[in-house]
Amino acid sequence: MTNVEIRKERTSMELLEKVLNDNNLIEAYKQVYKNKGASGVDGVTVDELGKYMYMHKEEIKEQIRKRKYKPSPVRRVYIPKENGDKRGLGIPTVVDRLIQQAIVQVLSPIYEKQFSETSYGFRPNRSCEKAITKLLEYFNNGYTWIVDIDLQKFFDTVCHDKLISIIMRTVHDGELVSLIRKYLVSGVMENGVVRPTEVGTPQGGNLSPLLSNIMLNELDKELEKRGLRFTRYADDCIIVVQSEKAANRVMESITKFIENKLGLKVNVEKSKVARPKQIKYLGYGFYYTKTGIIKPKPHLKSIQKFKRKIKQLTKRSWSISLDQRITKLNQVIRGWINYFRIADMKVSMSNITSHLSRRIRCIIWKQWKTCRHRYESLMKLGITKEKAKRTAYSRASYWHNSMSIVLHVAISNERLKRKGLVFPLDHYLKVHTEI
Repeated sequence: MTNVEIRKERTSMELLEKVLNDNNLIEAYKQVYKNKGASGVDGVTVDELGKYMYMHKEEIKEQIRKRKYKPSPVRRVYIPKENGDKRGLGIPTVVDRLIQQAIVQVLSPIYEKQFSETSYGFRPNRSCEKAITKLLEYFNNGYTWIVDIDLQKFFDTVCHDKLISIIMRTVHDGELVSLIRKYLVSGVMENGVVRPTEVGTPQGGNLSPLLSNIMLNELDKELEKRGLRFTRYADDCIIVVQSEKAANRVMESITKFIENKLGLKVNVEKSKVARPKQIKYLGYGFYYTKTGIIKPKPHLKSIQKFKRKIKQLTKRSWSISLDQRITKLNQVIRGWINYFRIADMKVSMSNITSHLSRRIRCIIWKQWKTCRHRYESLMKLGITKEKAKRTAYSRASYWHNSMSIVLHVAISNERLKRKGLVFPLDHYLKVHTEI
Protein backbone atom coordinates (compact mmCIF):
# COMPACT_ATOMS: atom_id res chain seq x y z
CA MET A 1 0.00 0.00 0.00
CA THR A 2 1.42 3.40 -1.00
CA ASN A 3 1.78 6.34 1.40
CA VAL A 4 -1.05 8.16 -0.41
CA GLU A 5 -3.34 5.14 -0.01
CA ILE A 6 -2.43 4.84 3.68
CA ARG A 7 -3.20 8.53 4.24
CA LYS A 8 -6.55 8.19 2.44
CA GLU A 9 -7.49 5.13 4.52
CA ARG A 10 -6.50 6.88 7.77
CA THR A 11 -8.46 9.99 6.75
CA SER A 12 -11.49 7.83 5.92
CA MET A 13 -11.46 6.12 9.30
CA GLU A 14 -11.00 9.42 11.10
CA LEU A 15 -13.82 11.01 9.10
CA LEU A 16 -16.34 8.29 9.93
CA GLU A 17 -15.45 8.40 13.61
CA LYS A 18 -15.80 12.18 13.62
CA VAL A 19 -19.39 11.77 12.40
CA LEU A 20 -20.14 9.17 15.09
CA ASN A 21 -18.23 10.96 17.84
CA ASP A 22 -20.43 11.51 20.91
CA ASN A 23 -19.67 15.24 21.07
CA ASN A 24 -20.57 15.64 17.39
CA LEU A 25 -23.83 13.74 17.89
CA ILE A 26 -24.68 15.91 20.90
CA GLU A 27 -24.16 19.05 18.84
CA ALA A 28 -26.29 17.55 16.06
CA TYR A 29 -29.04 16.78 18.58
CA LYS A 30 -28.99 20.37 19.86
CA GLN A 31 -29.36 21.72 16.32
CA VAL A 32 -32.20 19.36 15.42
CA TYR A 33 -33.98 20.17 18.70
CA LYS A 34 -33.50 23.89 18.08
CA ASN A 35 -34.97 23.61 14.57
CA LYS A 36 -38.01 21.74 15.91
CA GLY A 37 -40.10 20.65 12.92
CA ALA A 38 -42.65 17.89 12.35
CA SER A 39 -42.11 14.20 12.94
CA GLY A 40 -41.33 11.76 10.13
CA VAL A 41 -43.02 8.50 9.11
CA ASP A 42 -42.35 6.86 12.48
CA GLY A 43 -44.18 9.57 14.42
CA VAL A 44 -41.27 10.20 16.84
CA THR A 45 -41.21 13.88 17.80
CA VAL A 46 -38.28 16.18 18.48
CA ASP A 47 -39.19 16.16 22.19
CA GLU A 48 -38.84 12.36 22.24
CA LEU A 49 -35.53 12.32 20.35
CA GLY A 50 -33.25 12.72 23.38
CA LYS A 51 -34.68 9.71 25.20
CA TYR A 52 -34.67 7.62 22.01
CA MET A 53 -31.00 8.37 21.29
CA TYR A 54 -30.05 7.65 24.91
CA MET A 55 -31.52 4.17 24.53
CA HIS A 56 -30.43 3.38 20.95
CA LYS A 57 -27.35 5.52 20.21
CA GLU A 58 -24.76 2.73 20.45
CA GLU A 59 -26.94 0.38 18.42
CA ILE A 60 -27.33 2.98 15.65
CA LYS A 61 -23.60 3.73 15.62
CA GLU A 62 -22.75 0.03 15.28
CA GLN A 63 -25.26 -0.39 12.43
CA ILE A 64 -23.70 2.55 10.59
CA ARG A 65 -20.16 1.17 11.03
CA LYS A 66 -21.27 -2.18 9.61
CA ARG A 67 -23.26 -0.57 6.75
CA LYS A 68 -26.45 -2.13 8.12
CA TYR A 69 -28.25 1.10 9.02
CA LYS A 70 -31.30 1.75 6.83
CA PRO A 71 -32.78 5.27 6.81
CA SER A 72 -36.57 5.57 6.91
CA PRO A 73 -38.46 6.98 3.89
CA VAL A 74 -39.16 10.70 4.10
CA ARG A 75 -42.73 11.86 4.66
CA ARG A 76 -43.99 13.88 1.70
CA VAL A 77 -45.81 17.14 2.38
CA TYR A 78 -46.68 20.00 0.05
CA ILE A 79 -46.53 23.74 0.60
CA PRO A 80 -48.13 26.27 -1.76
CA LYS A 81 -45.96 28.40 -4.05
CA GLU A 82 -46.70 31.98 -5.13
CA ASN A 83 -47.67 30.88 -8.65
CA GLY A 84 -50.33 28.50 -7.36
CA ASP A 85 -48.23 25.35 -7.70
CA LYS A 86 -47.08 23.26 -4.76
CA ARG A 87 -43.54 22.51 -3.62
CA GLY A 88 -42.95 19.00 -2.34
CA LEU A 89 -40.96 18.66 0.87
CA GLY A 90 -39.55 15.46 2.30
CA ILE A 91 -39.54 15.27 6.11
CA PRO A 92 -37.08 12.67 7.45
CA THR A 93 -37.53 11.08 10.86
CA VAL A 94 -35.93 13.00 13.72
CA VAL A 95 -33.28 10.27 14.09
CA ASP A 96 -32.34 10.58 10.43
CA ARG A 97 -32.27 14.37 10.77
CA LEU A 98 -29.80 13.99 13.64
CA ILE A 99 -27.51 11.67 11.68
CA GLN A 100 -27.69 13.91 8.61
CA GLN A 101 -26.81 16.91 10.78
CA ALA A 102 -23.85 15.00 12.23
CA ILE A 103 -22.60 14.36 8.67
CA VAL A 104 -23.08 18.02 7.72
CA GLN A 105 -21.07 19.20 10.74
CA VAL A 106 -18.09 17.11 9.65
CA LEU A 107 -18.25 17.66 5.89
CA SER A 108 -19.13 21.37 5.81
CA PRO A 109 -15.70 22.61 7.04
CA ILE A 110 -14.04 20.42 4.40
CA TYR A 111 -16.18 21.70 1.53
CA GLU A 112 -16.13 25.33 2.68
CA LYS A 113 -12.55 25.48 1.42
CA GLN A 114 -13.75 24.46 -2.06
CA PHE A 115 -16.88 26.58 -2.41
CA SER A 116 -16.96 29.83 -4.38
CA GLU A 117 -16.83 33.21 -2.66
CA THR A 118 -19.99 34.22 -4.53
CA SER A 119 -22.03 31.22 -3.39
CA TYR A 120 -24.23 32.42 -0.53
CA GLY A 121 -26.85 29.77 0.18
CA PHE A 122 -26.82 27.58 3.31
CA ARG A 123 -23.31 28.55 4.33
CA PRO A 124 -21.93 30.01 7.56
CA ASN A 125 -21.70 33.80 7.74
CA ARG A 126 -23.46 34.19 4.39
CA SER A 127 -26.97 35.32 3.58
CA CYS A 128 -29.42 36.53 0.96
CA GLU A 129 -28.54 40.09 1.97
CA LYS A 130 -24.87 39.54 1.09
CA ALA A 131 -25.84 38.01 -2.26
CA ILE A 132 -27.94 41.10 -3.07
CA THR A 133 -25.13 43.43 -1.96
CA LYS A 134 -22.68 41.65 -4.26
CA LEU A 135 -25.12 41.78 -7.16
CA LEU A 136 -25.57 45.55 -6.66
CA GLU A 137 -21.81 45.93 -6.78
CA TYR A 138 -21.76 44.21 -10.18
CA PHE A 139 -24.66 46.31 -11.47
CA ASN A 140 -23.11 49.61 -10.48
CA ASN A 141 -19.80 48.61 -12.06
CA GLY A 142 -21.48 48.36 -15.45
CA TYR A 143 -22.50 44.68 -15.54
CA THR A 144 -26.18 45.27 -16.19
CA TRP A 145 -27.04 42.50 -18.65
CA ILE A 146 -28.35 39.54 -16.69
CA VAL A 147 -28.39 35.85 -17.50
CA ASP A 148 -31.15 34.54 -15.23
CA ILE A 149 -31.04 30.74 -15.39
CA ASP A 150 -33.88 28.80 -13.78
CA LEU A 151 -33.14 25.17 -12.93
CA GLN A 152 -36.26 23.09 -13.39
CA LYS A 153 -37.15 21.30 -10.12
CA PHE A 154 -33.48 21.11 -9.15
CA PHE A 155 -33.93 19.21 -5.90
CA ASP A 156 -36.09 16.61 -7.67
CA THR A 157 -33.78 15.99 -10.65
CA VAL A 158 -30.24 15.64 -9.25
CA CYS A 159 -28.55 12.55 -10.68
CA HIS A 160 -27.41 10.37 -7.76
CA ASP A 161 -24.50 8.76 -9.60
CA LYS A 162 -23.18 12.14 -10.72
CA LEU A 163 -23.49 13.58 -7.22
CA ILE A 164 -21.82 10.59 -5.56
CA SER A 165 -18.93 10.68 -8.03
CA ILE A 166 -18.37 14.36 -7.19
CA ILE A 167 -18.49 13.63 -3.44
CA MET A 168 -15.95 10.80 -3.79
CA ARG A 169 -13.36 13.21 -5.19
CA THR A 170 -13.15 14.68 -1.69
CA VAL A 171 -14.60 12.08 0.69
CA HIS A 172 -12.46 8.94 0.47
CA ASP A 173 -14.67 7.05 2.88
CA GLY A 174 -16.70 4.13 1.60
CA GLU A 175 -18.85 3.85 4.74
CA LEU A 176 -19.75 7.52 4.77
CA VAL A 177 -20.41 7.71 1.03
CA SER A 178 -22.56 4.57 1.32
CA LEU A 179 -24.59 6.21 4.11
CA ILE A 180 -25.12 9.36 2.03
CA ARG A 181 -26.31 7.25 -0.92
CA LYS A 182 -28.74 5.44 1.38
CA TYR A 183 -30.28 8.79 2.29
CA LEU A 184 -30.61 9.67 -1.38
CA VAL A 185 -32.48 6.44 -2.18
CA SER A 186 -34.40 6.05 1.10
CA GLY A 187 -37.70 6.61 -0.67
CA VAL A 188 -40.74 8.83 -0.14
CA MET A 189 -43.95 7.94 1.69
CA GLU A 190 -47.08 9.62 0.36
CA ASN A 191 -50.61 8.61 1.35
CA GLY A 192 -49.20 5.54 3.08
CA VAL A 193 -47.38 4.30 -0.03
CA VAL A 194 -43.57 4.23 -0.25
CA ARG A 195 -42.04 4.87 -3.65
CA PRO A 196 -38.33 4.75 -4.48
CA THR A 197 -36.28 7.91 -5.13
CA GLU A 198 -34.04 7.23 -8.10
CA VAL A 199 -33.14 10.90 -8.59
CA GLY A 200 -33.19 14.06 -6.49
CA THR A 201 -32.35 15.21 -2.98
CA PRO A 202 -35.69 15.82 -1.19
CA GLN A 203 -36.00 19.31 0.30
CA GLY A 204 -36.52 19.18 4.03
CA GLY A 205 -33.56 17.10 5.15
CA ASN A 206 -30.51 18.53 6.94
CA LEU A 207 -28.20 17.06 4.33
CA SER A 208 -29.92 18.39 1.20
CA PRO A 209 -28.56 21.98 1.34
CA LEU A 210 -24.96 20.75 1.56
CA LEU A 211 -25.49 18.23 -1.25
CA SER A 212 -27.02 20.91 -3.47
CA ASN A 213 -24.01 23.16 -2.89
CA ILE A 214 -21.62 20.30 -3.66
CA MET A 215 -23.44 19.64 -6.93
CA LEU A 216 -23.74 23.28 -8.00
CA ASN A 217 -20.16 24.02 -7.00
CA GLU A 218 -19.36 22.38 -10.34
CA LEU A 219 -21.30 25.18 -12.04
CA ASP A 220 -19.51 27.78 -9.90
CA LYS A 221 -16.11 26.41 -10.93
CA GLU A 222 -17.09 26.53 -14.59
CA LEU A 223 -18.25 30.14 -14.31
CA GLU A 224 -15.06 31.12 -12.48
CA LYS A 225 -12.95 29.35 -15.08
CA ARG A 226 -14.63 31.47 -17.76
CA GLY A 227 -14.04 34.65 -15.75
CA LEU A 228 -17.76 35.37 -15.37
CA ARG A 229 -19.28 37.38 -12.53
CA PHE A 230 -22.17 35.73 -10.73
CA THR A 231 -23.98 35.21 -7.45
CA ARG A 232 -25.68 31.98 -6.46
CA TYR A 233 -28.01 31.21 -3.58
CA ALA A 234 -28.86 27.49 -3.65
CA ASP A 235 -30.27 26.89 -7.15
CA ASP A 236 -30.93 30.61 -7.81
CA CYS A 237 -28.04 31.74 -9.99
CA ILE A 238 -27.57 35.14 -11.62
CA ILE A 239 -24.75 35.79 -14.11
CA VAL A 240 -23.98 39.37 -15.16
CA VAL A 241 -22.15 40.66 -18.26
CA GLN A 242 -21.74 44.00 -20.01
CA SER A 243 -23.59 43.46 -23.29
CA GLU A 244 -26.69 41.77 -24.66
CA LYS A 245 -24.61 39.81 -27.15
CA ALA A 246 -22.41 38.39 -24.39
CA ALA A 247 -25.51 37.56 -22.31
CA ASN A 248 -27.10 35.54 -25.12
CA ARG A 249 -23.82 33.73 -25.74
CA VAL A 250 -23.43 32.86 -22.05
CA MET A 251 -27.05 31.73 -21.79
CA GLU A 252 -26.57 29.26 -24.64
CA SER A 253 -23.22 27.86 -23.51
CA ILE A 254 -24.03 27.59 -19.80
CA THR A 255 -27.37 25.91 -20.55
CA LYS A 256 -25.47 23.26 -22.51
CA PHE A 257 -22.99 22.81 -19.65
CA ILE A 258 -25.77 22.41 -17.06
CA GLU A 259 -27.71 19.89 -19.10
CA ASN A 260 -24.84 17.92 -20.64
CA LYS A 261 -22.24 17.96 -17.86
CA LEU A 262 -24.38 18.15 -14.72
CA GLY A 263 -27.40 16.24 -15.98
CA LEU A 264 -29.80 18.95 -14.78
CA LYS A 265 -32.67 20.55 -16.67
CA VAL A 266 -32.90 24.27 -17.46
CA ASN A 267 -36.41 25.71 -17.52
CA VAL A 268 -36.36 27.47 -20.90
CA GLU A 269 -39.64 29.31 -20.26
CA LYS A 270 -38.44 30.95 -17.04
CA SER A 271 -34.78 31.46 -17.95
CA LYS A 272 -34.11 34.77 -19.67
CA VAL A 273 -31.70 37.53 -20.59
CA ALA A 274 -32.88 40.63 -18.77
CA ARG A 275 -32.05 44.00 -17.25
CA PRO A 276 -32.04 44.80 -13.49
CA LYS A 277 -35.57 46.30 -13.45
CA GLN A 278 -36.97 43.13 -15.04
CA ILE A 279 -35.86 40.50 -12.54
CA LYS A 280 -36.90 39.20 -9.15
CA TYR A 281 -34.02 37.72 -7.19
CA LEU A 282 -34.42 36.30 -3.68
CA GLY A 283 -37.58 38.40 -3.28
CA TYR A 284 -35.86 41.64 -4.30
CA GLY A 285 -36.46 43.94 -7.25
CA PHE A 286 -34.19 46.74 -8.47
CA TYR A 287 -34.62 50.31 -9.68
CA TYR A 288 -32.57 53.21 -11.04
CA THR A 289 -32.21 56.40 -9.01
CA LYS A 290 -32.21 59.80 -10.71
CA THR A 291 -28.40 59.72 -10.68
CA GLY A 292 -28.33 56.35 -12.45
CA ILE A 293 -27.40 54.26 -9.40
CA ILE A 294 -29.14 50.89 -9.13
CA LYS A 295 -30.67 50.21 -5.72
CA PRO A 296 -32.72 47.36 -4.20
CA LYS A 297 -36.36 47.31 -3.21
CA PRO A 298 -38.77 44.52 -2.28
CA HIS A 299 -40.24 43.10 -5.46
CA LEU A 300 -43.90 43.92 -6.05
CA LYS A 301 -44.82 40.24 -5.55
CA SER A 302 -42.99 40.23 -2.20
CA ILE A 303 -44.93 43.28 -1.03
CA GLN A 304 -48.21 41.75 -2.17
CA LYS A 305 -47.40 38.57 -0.26
CA PHE A 306 -46.61 40.64 2.86
CA LYS A 307 -49.94 42.48 2.54
CA ARG A 308 -51.81 39.19 2.18
CA LYS A 309 -50.19 37.87 5.35
CA ILE A 310 -51.11 40.98 7.31
CA LYS A 311 -54.65 40.81 5.96
CA GLN A 312 -54.87 37.19 7.06
CA LEU A 313 -53.71 38.08 10.58
CA THR A 314 -56.18 40.97 10.86
CA LYS A 315 -59.34 39.17 9.80
CA ARG A 316 -62.23 40.33 11.97
CA SER A 317 -63.75 36.85 11.92
CA TRP A 318 -60.70 35.33 13.63
CA SER A 319 -61.60 34.82 17.30
CA ILE A 320 -58.35 35.64 19.06
CA SER A 321 -57.37 38.14 21.74
CA LEU A 322 -55.82 41.44 20.71
CA ASP A 323 -52.59 40.61 22.58
CA GLN A 324 -52.22 37.29 20.76
CA ARG A 325 -52.93 38.95 17.44
CA ILE A 326 -50.32 41.64 18.09
CA THR A 327 -47.73 38.98 18.99
CA LYS A 328 -48.30 37.17 15.71
CA LEU A 329 -48.29 40.40 13.71
CA ASN A 330 -45.04 41.53 15.32
CA GLN A 331 -43.33 38.25 14.41
CA VAL A 332 -44.30 38.62 10.75
CA ILE A 333 -43.52 42.35 10.54
CA ARG A 334 -40.10 42.07 12.20
CA GLY A 335 -39.11 39.00 10.18
CA TRP A 336 -40.15 40.46 6.82
CA ILE A 337 -38.57 43.88 7.35
CA ASN A 338 -35.36 42.43 8.81
CA TYR A 339 -35.01 40.37 5.64
CA PHE A 340 -35.51 43.40 3.37
CA ARG A 341 -33.71 45.89 5.61
CA ILE A 342 -31.22 47.00 2.90
CA ALA A 343 -34.04 47.79 0.48
CA ASP A 344 -35.64 51.18 -0.11
CA MET A 345 -39.30 50.90 0.88
CA LYS A 346 -40.25 53.90 3.01
CA VAL A 347 -43.32 54.78 0.92
CA SER A 348 -44.57 51.18 0.81
CA MET A 349 -44.15 50.74 4.56
CA SER A 350 -45.94 54.04 5.22
CA ASN A 351 -48.95 52.88 3.18
CA ILE A 352 -48.99 49.45 4.82
CA THR A 353 -48.71 51.03 8.29
CA SER A 354 -51.76 53.24 7.62
CA HIS A 355 -53.77 50.28 6.37
CA LEU A 356 -52.69 48.09 9.31
CA SER A 357 -53.68 50.68 11.93
CA ARG A 358 -57.11 51.03 10.32
CA ARG A 359 -57.65 47.27 10.32
CA ILE A 360 -56.68 47.08 14.01
CA ARG A 361 -59.18 49.85 14.86
CA CYS A 362 -61.81 47.94 12.94
CA ILE A 363 -61.05 44.79 14.97
CA ILE A 364 -61.24 46.65 18.29
CA TRP A 365 -64.50 48.36 17.26
CA LYS A 366 -66.06 45.00 16.50
CA GLN A 367 -64.76 43.46 19.76
CA TRP A 368 -66.50 46.20 21.76
CA LYS A 369 -69.72 44.72 20.31
CA THR A 370 -72.58 46.71 21.87
CA CYS A 371 -73.31 50.39 21.43
CA ARG A 372 -73.24 50.82 25.20
CA HIS A 373 -69.78 49.22 25.49
CA ARG A 374 -68.47 51.35 22.62
CA TYR A 375 -69.84 54.49 24.19
CA GLU A 376 -68.24 53.73 27.57
CA SER A 377 -64.93 52.72 25.98
CA LEU A 378 -64.71 55.93 23.96
CA MET A 379 -65.47 57.99 27.05
CA LYS A 380 -62.67 56.23 28.97
CA LEU A 381 -60.28 57.06 26.12
CA GLY A 382 -60.96 60.77 26.44
CA ILE A 383 -63.66 61.33 23.81
CA THR A 384 -66.36 63.89 24.70
CA LYS A 385 -69.80 62.62 25.64
CA GLU A 386 -71.47 63.99 22.51
CA LYS A 387 -68.90 62.61 20.05
CA ALA A 388 -68.73 59.27 21.85
CA LYS A 389 -72.49 58.85 21.70
CA ARG A 390 -72.77 59.87 18.06
CA THR A 391 -69.99 57.44 17.02
CA ALA A 392 -71.06 54.55 19.27
CA TYR A 393 -74.64 54.58 18.00
CA SER A 394 -73.69 55.05 14.35
CA ARG A 395 -75.23 52.59 11.92
CA ALA A 396 -72.21 52.79 9.63
CA SER A 397 -70.12 49.66 8.93
CA TYR A 398 -67.11 48.61 11.00
CA TRP A 399 -64.81 49.58 8.14
CA HIS A 400 -66.42 53.00 7.71
CA ASN A 401 -66.21 53.79 11.43
CA SER A 402 -62.58 52.67 11.57
CA MET A 403 -61.51 55.71 9.56
CA SER A 404 -63.47 58.23 11.63
CA ILE A 405 -61.58 61.01 13.39
CA VAL A 406 -63.03 59.91 16.74
CA LEU A 407 -61.53 56.41 16.46
CA HIS A 408 -58.22 57.83 15.20
CA VAL A 409 -58.01 59.91 18.39
CA ALA A 410 -59.34 57.24 20.76
CA ILE A 411 -57.31 54.37 19.28
CA SER A 412 -54.30 56.35 18.13
CA ASN A 413 -51.12 54.84 16.76
CA GLU A 414 -49.34 55.87 19.95
CA ARG A 415 -51.84 53.90 22.04
CA LEU A 416 -51.40 50.88 19.77
CA LYS A 417 -47.62 51.17 20.13
CA ARG A 418 -47.96 51.25 23.91
CA LYS A 419 -50.09 48.14 23.56
CA GLY A 420 -47.07 46.52 21.92
CA LEU A 421 -47.86 46.67 18.20
CA VAL A 422 -44.82 47.13 15.94
CA PHE A 423 -45.65 49.30 12.93
CA PRO A 424 -43.88 48.41 9.66
CA LEU A 425 -42.67 51.97 8.97
CA ASP A 426 -41.23 52.42 12.47
CA HIS A 427 -39.38 49.11 12.39
CA TYR A 428 -38.07 49.76 8.87
CA LEU A 429 -36.69 53.18 9.85
CA LYS A 430 -35.08 51.61 12.91
CA VAL A 431 -33.27 48.74 11.16
CA HIS A 432 -32.47 50.74 8.01
CA THR A 433 -30.59 53.40 9.99
CA GLU A 434 -28.63 50.68 11.82
CA ILE A 435 -27.04 49.36 8.62
